[in-house]
Amino acid sequence: MTAPVPWSLAWSEDGELAPQDRFDLLQSLVQSETHDVQASLVVAVEAMALAEISAIALGDVTGLCA
Repeated sequence: MTAPVPWSLAWSEDGELAPQDRFDLLQSLVQSETHDVQASLVVAVEAMALAEISAIALGDVTGLCA
C-alpha cells in the first residue's frame, strides 16, 4: 500500500482530514512504523467514530483501501 497523494486529500467542513483520507493515512502509517508507534496508530484508528467507519464501509472507499 502506498501513502495517499498529498494533493488528493479532502478536508471536512470543520477543518479535519476527511474520514476516508484519515483512515487511508493511518493504514499506510501503520505498515511503515515501528512496533511502538504502530500501537498508537491502531488506537487512533479505533478512536474514529463509528459513523466515520460506517461511511467508509458503505462505498466511499478510495483505491488505497479497495
